[in-house]
Amino acid sequence: MNIKRKLAKALAFIFIANSIFSMKSIQAEAADYWPSGVDVVAESAIVMEEETGTILYSKNMDDVHYPASITKIMTALIVLENCDLDETVTFSAEAVYGTELGSSSIARDVGEEMTVEQTLYGMMLESANECAYALGEHVAGDMDSFVDMMNAKAKELGCKNTHFNNSNGLPDEEHYTSAYDMALISRAAYKIPKFAEIVGTKNYTIPATNKHSDPTPLNNHHQMLHYYKTNQYLYEYCLGGKTGYTVVAGATLVTYAKKDGMTLVCVVMKDTTTDEYTDTTNLFEYCFDNFSKYAVADFASISEDDVNVTGVLSENSELIKVDEDGIIVIPKTASILDVTSTVVPYSDEEDSSVIGQLQYSYADKSVGYANLIFTNADTTGSYPFDNIPVEDGGSGKEYIQVDYPKIGLVILIVLAVICLIMFIRSKSSEILLFRHRYMSRHQKPQKTNMTIIRDNGKKRKRRR
Repeated sequence: MNIKRKLAKALAFIFIANSIFSMKSIQAEAADYWPSGVDVVAESAIVMEEETGTILYSKNMDDVHYPASITKIMTALIVLENCDLDETVTFSAEAVYGTELGSSSIARDVGEEMTVEQTLYGMMLESANECAYALGEHVAGDMDSFVDMMNAKAKELGCKNTHFNNSNGLPDEEHYTSAYDMALISRAAYKIPKFAEIVGTKNYTIPATNKHSDPTPLNNHHQMLHYYKTNQYLYEYCLGGKTGYTVVAGATLVTYAKKDGMTLVCVVMKDTTTDEYTDTTNLFEYCFDNFSKYAVADFASISEDDVNVTGVLSENSELIKVDEDGIIVIPKTASILDVTSTVVPYSDEEDSSVIGQLQYSYADKSVGYANLIFTNADTTGSYPFDNIPVEDGGSGKEYIQVDYPKIGLVILIVLAVICLIMFIRSKSSEILLFRHRYMSRHQKPQKTNMTIIRDNGKKRKRRR
């Protein structure tokens, strides 16, 4: 049995097993419980688990609000994806004077030069609006082009209620987002190590520049991470984040926290001043107290002898394994046996061995996933979901598998035929002579109307 047939059989077993366990989960659905015993002052809020994207808590998460300076998380994300940290940023007149007078700033001058890294620290720690503007110009050449990049990235991440119109978050009727969309953006940004480092930095000093002879000290304004104005809101599990405030936006806040190996992203929008820290702390405490994460590889088996939530795969389970990085996040009151698993086609541009994904749900909520890895990918290069349109559940990837032994055999046959034709053409005269002689010897005499009569050795012709 070849590899492709083995995979097809294995995946068939997965779908059958999932059907069986889906029936089980429907029977248990009445017992599913999702914690919901906490509320906040903020008009919109969300807590998302960073690795899986599981939504642990939400309040009006799709409502549209002005984001204020948490916009700068998107700005930082695009800058880090498109720039080297040691590139030089030059502050234009538009960057220095084009922002609202009296708004957050570190007083840069026209023509001042800093590195991308230094400018990012100025933007994320002190929320400097001229730094956000200068970075946008540096990446895209002008602000309109950078805004286009911001909106394209938001669409790529799956944002549903977002439109950016500047890089710093100053009030603009065409500049808005939602708590859910902001969580998607914040989660994506945190996957970049340098971003996580910057937002988790309490103090930073920009050295002397061509316009400032003295260093510029910076302080992180996030009061759950750093003693900025008070230590009242310090939170021991806080990893950092970004603050925001305008009169029309109210207080907005994005915060990252980690406890017991679980990292959470919290977004609150349209909050009252100082309540953003209290709301965020209460949400973190509630989620850490009520949810746990589990490694899928610890309970999901692809062995024929181990029947559990993933079901029986096949006797050829050595071809597929569950990614060890896959996790699920469920309420502490739930068991891993209560979750429902579904196998879906999935491909990863950065890892060609990924051929599918186990997606888990509980209480009608997505709670995590694990990739399915084809362990023999180097010998084939093609996977069961290739050449199948995305709308039909495939990868959408066009693939033509090259069978070199068969191609070689066809070439040999063609060459043999060509050689035979050339040989026949070279011997055509001899073949025609042989054919003529053969026909002459074996052909019967042709009948005519004349008869030959022999008489005393003389021939006479006589008509009948």
